[in-house]
Amino acid sequence: MMYFDERDEGDYRIYADAVEVPTGGYRAAAVVTRLRGVPKPIEVFRDENMSGGHAWDDPEDALHFAVKTSIAIIREHAASMRSPVARTIAV
Repeated sequence: MMYFDERDEGDYRIYADAVEVPTGGYRAAAVVTRLRGVPKPIEVFRDENMSGGHAWDDPEDALHFAVKTSIAIIREHAASMRSPVARTIAV
C-alpha cells in the first residue's frame, strides 16, 4: 500500500510520501515544487530520507512529518525561493 499526500502551499506543491523500510516502519520523504510565478515548475526541495531516516511505526506519522516539515521549509525559505531561478534548499 502506498502512503502519499499532495497539497498546495501558496506558490508551491508538496509531494509527501511514507516509504516502507525493509527492516520495518516507514520513513518520511518529500519533494517541493514551485508552480506559480515561474515559466515552468521548478523543484526547490527534495529529501528522500527526512529526519536522518528515522522509521515511524505508523505511515500516517511519517507522512505528517514530511508535510509539516515541508511547510516549515517553504515558510522559512520562501523569500530565497522567489527568484526567477529557484535554488535547491539545503537543510
